Amino acid sequence: MTDKAVNTAQENWDQRLGFLMHDVSRLRRKVFDEVMKPEGITRSQWWVMAHLSRHDGMSQSDLADVLDLGRAALGGLVDRLEALGYVRRGADEQDRRTKLVLLTPEGRAMIERMRVKSDVMSEAILQGLSAGQRHQLADMLSLVKRNLLAFDTSRA
Repeated sequence: MTDKAVNTAQENWDQRLGFLMHDVSRLRRKVFDEVMKPEGITRSQWWVMAHLSRHDGMSQSDLADVLDLGRAALGGLVDRLEALGYVRRGADEQDRRTKLVLLTPEGRAMIERMRVKSDVMSEAILQGLSAGQRHQLADMLSLVKRNLLAFDTSRA
């Protein structure tokens, strides 16, 4: 194989890996959307709730930043989740102007249903991988995530 062919193969491998990671993520979200549809919750709503399940009581502006959403877009999502009874807004005791987003008991129950459905789905999509391979996959993806978070864009 010539140097040019090796370089082309390497470039194509990098591109294929990027597309594969993107497609796996996209397909997983799409399948989970279908799994959650009977619950009457949209992708954007379950994404907000999933984040709140790990960081309940965040300020609305911090939540918008973390989820990379505009404040108005997040406000609309929180309005709809509040109307469904899954979240409530509360004032921050240190700064009464800041609105916190908190899960309600109904929201926590929905999170539990989401977890159960996610576990069933994960078991199906990881079929054929041993427990060790599953842990290895999670470790490798965690490393890629850490590297992405630390990536210095000025190097590119």
